[in-house]
Amino acid sequence: MESADDQPTQLSPIDDSEVVAEEASFVHGEHIQGTQGPPKVDSVVEILHEKVTKQIIKEGHGHNKAAKFSTCFLHYRAWAESTMHKFEDTWEELQPVELVLGKEKAQMAGLAIGLSSMKAGERALLHVGWELGYGEEGSFSFPNVPPKADLLYEVELIGFDEAKEGKARSDMTVEERIEAADRRKMEGNALFKDEKLEEAMQQYEMAIAYMGDDFMFQLFGKYRDMALAVKNPCHLNMSACFIKLKRFDEAIVQCSIVLSEDENNVKALFRRGKARAELGQTDAAREDLQKARKHAPEDKAILRELHLLAEVDKAVYQKQKEIYKGIFGPRPEPKPKRLNWLVVFWQWLVALATCLFRKRKAD
Repeated sequence: MESADDQPTQLSPIDDSEVVAEEASFVHGEHIQGTQGPPKVDSVVEILHEKVTKQIIKEGHGHNKAAKFSTCFLHYRAWAESTMHKFEDTWEELQPVELVLGKEKAQMAGLAIGLSSMKAGERALLHVGWELGYGEEGSFSFPNVPPKADLLYEVELIGFDEAKEGKARSDMTVEERIEAADRRKMEGNALFKDEKLEEAMQQYEMAIAYMGDDFMFQLFGKYRDMALAVKNPCHLNMSACFIKLKRFDEAIVQCSIVLSEDENNVKALFRRGKARAELGQTDAAREDLQKARKHAPEDKAILRELHLLAEVDKAVYQKQKEIYKGIFGPRPEPKPKRLNWLVVFWQWLVALATCLFRKRKAD
């Protein structure tokens, strides 16, 4: 079995140094494709508040629910119910958002009530009255929400930390954010080893949430190196999970994120090449794998994938050869030339006349 990565440039197993992980819940997650409107749900309507109702789309797991001051990691889409205008979609950003229950913005009050009723891994449709959303005036910047707009949320609770006192990422020091992300990465690695790939990916995704673009843009020198030493292995491990789950397009995305920071990362090149090969993108796959071999010429896994690509090329060539043969038929064998006896007789007469002429001349 392939091991999860702690170091972004080696293809060997991870360093299993013990890291104490804070208590966290995780989810049997799945990537959700974009939709035109809110999902149609037939489940029972639960009344959570005078202005908030919920219908479960997918059941969660475990017995715990997020309590006050829990740090929740989630994805959601939001629509204004009156116009069905979708004004926010966090899945498009490829990173979960964070919400600390009890410390949410006023516009998120209804969403927070819904989250407090959910288990890790649960996905639900929430109906939120305008009083617990963007209020009487709405929002005319970003997001654009009409006045007095009731809201619909399709929300998935990825996971949450059962902390006694929630602390938002923005209130953490650089070291605290990196440490929190590293704990989740190690938890993900343990789940990866147990072949619990979906759960592992959720831990990696929560770790990456601490290393968002807004945070990374502020880092330089050793702090940026420290953050990338956590962030890149999480992306690489997610790519390994996606390959095992045959979700090759998503594996390519994760590898490309790493290569945008480290263009010569061997693992990212290898896994992107492998995923591209599985999708039939042989030229792009060969380019990645040859670049990986340049930096790791003795690596057997890279050589094996290049050999498989060569076998694919050979098979394609043979197939094309058979197709062309079937279209044009076999090449005709050359036919023996038929003798033209008139020409032969004429040549014999010329030779005879020549001999007679030479004989008379000699006499």
